[in-house]
Amino acid sequence: MKKMILMPAGILFGLTLVFAIMMPNFMNYRQASKLQEAKTPLGTIRDPSKAYTEMDKDPGFTTKGAAPQYEARLGNRNEPVSAAPEPEFRTAPNQRADQQAESPPDQTYVGRDRFESPTPNPVHRVADDPVSTFSIDVDTASYAFVRRALNNGHLPPPNAVRIEELINYFDYDYQLPATRSVPFQPNVAIFPTPWNYETKLLHIGIKGFDIIPEEKQRSNLVFLVDVSGSMNQPDKLPLLKESLSLLVNHLHPDDTIALVVYAGSARTVLEPTRVREKHRILNAIDRLRAGGSTAGGAGIQIAYSLAEDHFDPEGVNRVILATDGDFNVGIRDPEALKGFIERKRETGIFLSVLGFGQGNYNDALMQKLAQNGNGNAAYIDSLSEAKKVLVDEASGTLFTIARDVKIQVEFNPSRVAEYRLIGYETRRLRREDFNNDRVDAGDVGAGHSVTALYEITPVDSEARFIDELRYEADTTSSSPEDEPDKDTEYAFLKVRYKLPGENASRLLTRAIDNSIVYSELRDTPGDVRFSAAVAAFGLLLREDPFIGDFGYRDVLNLARPAAGADPFGYRSEFLDLVQTADRADAMGTR
Repeated sequence: MKKMILMPAGILFGLTLVFAIMMPNFMNYRQASKLQEAKTPLGTIRDPSKAYTEMDKDPGFTTKGAAPQYEARLGNRNEPVSAAPEPEFRTAPNQRADQQAESPPDQTYVGRDRFESPTPNPVHRVADDPVSTFSIDVDTASYAFVRRALNNGHLPPPNAVRIEELINYFDYDYQLPATRSVPFQPNVAIFPTPWNYETKLLHIGIKGFDIIPEEKQRSNLVFLVDVSGSMNQPDKLPLLKESLSLLVNHLHPDDTIALVVYAGSARTVLEPTRVREKHRILNAIDRLRAGGSTAGGAGIQIAYSLAEDHFDPEGVNRVILATDGDFNVGIRDPEALKGFIERKRETGIFLSVLGFGQGNYNDALMQKLAQNGNGNAAYIDSLSEAKKVLVDEASGTLFTIARDVKIQVEFNPSRVAEYRLIGYETRRLRREDFNNDRVDAGDVGAGHSVTALYEITPVDSEARFIDELRYEADTTSSSPEDEPDKDTEYAFLKVRYKLPGENASRLLTRAIDNSIVYSELRDTPGDVRFSAAVAAFGLLLREDPFIGDFGYRDVLNLARPAAGADPFGYRSEFLDLVQTADRADAMGTR
């Protein structure tokens, strides 16, 4: 009897032991099968190097863990995935297929951040197109987004990199105007291009005068805060609340603050309140909670209505929109939303934008709203960035000293064969727009620095990209007596701007001649060299074909000795980011 009982027990024990041994192998097999299916969901891409090529066509993605939802990479790219998918593996660009067994491929998640994809500035032949015109840009959102991507361990999408915003993130010690009757004066230099000694860089910098506290105008501010469900993440609404509290703590007691929120509906949670009642404002900010859909358009209408009701003709009237930019309902048409903001700016109420979070960040819309609202756009990735934008640079953020600032450069065909503007792709203007005061352009705030760089090819350089025409008339045959400055001038600079409260523009001009040329890079002022290093960094991140063999270590070698005074540590942080980008590039992580 005992034998009959023990035999089934022994068999059961043996089966359990076999199951315990075989199950891990079975699970490993299942996992490997899933990963293979994830690599080739269409059953067509078997070669991992080809899989990378297909995936690399679309640069819009974010880092591991950045987004709660993802898109299928090789299937329907517009179809959202409700649950977190299996990680997508891809081969680094510099990794051969036969090396994959030796080291694991890097992995990246796909996000839904939206950026504009403007056409890169082309090389222009001066004989055909001697005049370049663009609007200035003092935004810095791109730099902060790039920093966040790199700190998360991957390179940013190329279309997230706006080189002018990387350069303008830093303050430069440009010469200020001798009198405040003009808001700024041009600072110009020409020096050898660090990545191509056959060309030169033309550096144009302006810096607005700052406002002393006694001269600051009273501020009528309306905070328009996104409290929709998409903001329910630590780097969104909680960081937003801390950021606005920082600003409130540094405003004047007579300034007024109103608070409008939008989610499933839009409402006013704080009527315009003097900052001397700071506790009421901070309590209202602290009570904000996220939840519901997004009705950004309706919120904007309420915010502007409050700003109009308490308009201060002698003060600063501004709506500050704080959001991840995920507008779903309200004024659905982006063009209608932009048109509404354009009409409101004519009343003297401007719009600034603070962006938060990633994964569904709508940078493209935020940039357009800020540009059409005569305001600036910043991306807040940390409390220290909030302090930089809203406290340290509050004068530039809130107080405008020049409106509709446009730059136009006419190049001398006897000295310059070709040129290209580095950055400002979304700020290009037509030649005739320069003298048209009805054409909107960027504004300069108190203390703001604005820098622009052109790469120019001298006529005697062998680095030309465009061949001369066979049947073109000789443009160098005129006599020096007819054009006395032709042999000394590289170009002629014009800057057009409007003073606050004026509708007619004013004009600044200066000749760009041999007096500002530096024959050696090492003799060029430190700020100028540092701006060139930041430009090179942006070109590398954008995968610009004109950067040649210049690499991240070359950027470091150029930037380190040029860093100069760094009271807030921003330039030291830049050097760290360059090294991080170098490591991410070596691993092929984008």
